Amino acid sequence: MSGQSIIVSNISKHFGNCPVLENVSLELVSGKIYGIVGYNGSGKTVLFKCICGFYHVDSGEIKINNLVMHRDIDMLINAGIIIEEPGYIRNFSGLKNLECLYRIRNKADKKYLKDVMRKVGLDPESRKKVCHYSLGMRQRLAIAQATMENQDILILDEPMNGLDRSSVIDMRNFFEELKEQNKIILLASHNKEDIETLCDEVYEMDKGKISRLR
Repeated sequence: MSGQSIIVSNISKHFGNCPVLENVSLELVSGKIYGIVGYNGSGKTVLFKCICGFYHVDSGEIKINNLVMHRDIDMLINAGIIIEEPGYIRNFSGLKNLECLYRIRNKADKKYLKDVMRKVGLDPESRKKVCHYSLGMRQRLAIAQATMENQDILILDEPMNGLDRSSVIDMRNFFEELKEQNKIILLASHNKEDIETLCDEVYEMDKGKISRLR
């Protein structure tokens, strides 16, 4: 896998007269986990959405592997993303949901998808519909979806949300494995232990501004 890079250079974003991001700069490279902390409304999710191409920035630029977002490319590609809960087909099982999404760009491979589900602690043989999943189960399914195509970049907003202690430990180990595969992993978490345990670099968002903590 070749090295990946994301360079965020002095970006600002407003909604109406409200500044949400102010001159934010950040550089991400392969083989590291980056953590973003901050209170709700600090700008973390908007930053993630700008990096993914969901929002246009008002000033500054974002480069993905030297390609400028919204000039050279329209969206972040080859990336697994958890920002909001995916739009699952609620009357399908977890495995069936993954199959539907995986087939968009890949050949059907049920055995592989079953292995992906097991990695995140879900039973692929269960026929339980997603509408009956707990919050933690839906979150694990979201992690499975974000990683099932072996993407080079992972953008994860609160990936541990709803997980019990045992599942959190399992997912930390899983993310460490993905890091060793030379991926870029950018995550936001309210859990101080997640950040301290996982992240090589930690940044704080506050009122739309970013600063490095370590």
